[in-house]
Amino acid sequence: MALKHYITSDYISAANRMKSRTSRKRIVAYVESYDDVLFWRMVLDAFEDETRYFEVMLPSRSTLCKGKKQALMSLMENGGGHDMIACVDADYDYLMQGKSYESEFMLSNPYVIHTYAYAIENLQCYAPSLHGVSVMVTLNDRRSFDFVDFLSEYSRIIFPLFVWNIMMYRNRDYGRFSITEFNSIVSIRHSRPADYQTSLNKLRNKVHLKINELRKKCPGKKEEYLAVKDSLLNLGVTPETTYLFIQGHHLFDTIVVPLMHSICDQLRYERERDIKTKAVHTIQMQNELSAYQKAQSDIPNMLKKNFAYFSCPLYRRIIADVEKLLNN
Repeated sequence: MALKHYITSDYISAANRMKSRTSRKRIVAYVESYDDVLFWRMVLDAFEDETRYFEVMLPSRSTLCKGKKQALMSLMENGGGHDMIACVDADYDYLMQGKSYESEFMLSNPYVIHTYAYAIENLQCYAPSLHGVSVMVTLNDRRSFDFVDFLSEYSRIIFPLFVWNIMMYRNRDYGRFSITEFNSIVSIRHSRPADYQTSLNKLRNKVHLKINELRKKCPGKKEEYLAVKDSLLNLGVTPETTYLFIQGHHLFDTIVVPLMHSICDQLRYERERDIKTKAVHTIQMQNELSAYQKAQSDIPNMLKKNFAYFSCPLYRRIIADVEKLLNN
């Protein structure tokens, strides 16, 4: 087997000691997938200086294996330390609070940095940043929709059901209420922006029906439910920010991207109508429309390049964890 397969934290530490005193120390950071490299590069950039630098990479050099388990396993096998860390999505493991092996390992290992939010996608959908994304996509700065108000109300509606879902997972009672079923219930049917209140009302009815069903199936759970609710509140899950803790791909693909499409289509139409109204002649109108259409961007790609979540409290917690790790 090639020597590169035996690269461990001790190996990297020894290699760092062999360098001159003026050389920067190399710290390997394992991430889950290619899509995660840029996010964690942005996180770790702030901590590079004349003494150290980070190399963000997938967990396996010899195969295409990736994912959270692979990243944690690589850290475990190679002896994580100050020269080797893992940077992963929190998933439900943060909210499980050690009720599973993966959760216990992630939370207890000082060399694991996690997102607190379910995944990177949740941070990319941070509500206060979405107007900026719509501007990047459409080049129209009119605030036609209140993303913060919508996702806050959406979160308040689903929060009680989310508590039930976490309670089931902490009890390993996935069969009674799985994350797949939860995602199905909290999906909303997107239509015109003016109809979103109707969609939220329908969602509220679906949530109430499921909660009533769970209460009948699982009687005597009131005290446990309230304890889990208090636990989630203490962990930073609020009724207004529940969307940051649900499954990231679900939020990104079925809630925010369709929402952005309906909003951005309206903003594009307004900008194109403005061009047609102000154009002096047909050729000018065609040239302006062509230039505008070429300058527009794709919604999913702009969301993935959205860095305005830097002001999100969860992101600041990630930064604080990296700082704590390096200082200790």
